[in-house]
Amino acid sequence: MIFGYVRISSKSENLSRQLQELKEYGCDRIYEDKQSGKDFNRPIYREMRSKMRFGDVLVVHDLSRFGRNKQEIKDEWEALIEEEIDIVVLNMPILDTRKYKELEGVGQLVSDLVLTLLSWMVEEERTRIRTAQKEGIAIAKKFGKFKGGKKRYHKDAKGRDRVIYDEVVRCLNENMSVMDIHRKTGLSRNTIYSIKREIEITETT
Repeated sequence: MIFGYVRISSKSENLSRQLQELKEYGCDRIYEDKQSGKDFNRPIYREMRSKMRFGDVLVVHDLSRFGRNKQEIKDEWEALIEEEIDIVVLNMPILDTRKYKELEGVGQLVSDLVLTLLSWMVEEERTRIRTAQKEGIAIAKKFGKFKGGKKRYHKDAKGRDRVIYDEVVRCLNENMSVMDIHRKTGLSRNTIYSIKREIEITETT
């Protein structure tokens, strides 16, 4: 059986694109998780794992959907392989464990090398975003520009402000450029970048 797994870490994110990819791939069951990827103690993920058996396939869009902690990604990957459950990472075709079944040792080598590199990149990106946020706030405070007040466009906004915020998030999820979103919504580019940064930070928590 082919299992698909999608995960978002905030209500402002959109599952549609991930779901569409997994449906097109031909997944028999798709599990949707709306929870942080800091570890694998997620009820939906654990439920899916409890149903997986020898010969099944787990499909994810990318490693960041799988998890965000380097060591836990490796541990979970190895546990799946040990149970003879294949893994497919759609945005990295080389990470398809089924390709190497006839090449003794090669599959493990490729998986180990690529997984180590990519899981390191996932963790480094998480650290970079958090560091940039702290440094930005520190600099703003130094020059007296950090006010920490309530922003107008955010996930808890009401009325027209919430509608505009949701539209910006939708456009970002569809990979629309900041300039195009600026033209579409009339919001300043700084405001759009601010919303984008908040989404990226939320995804890493």
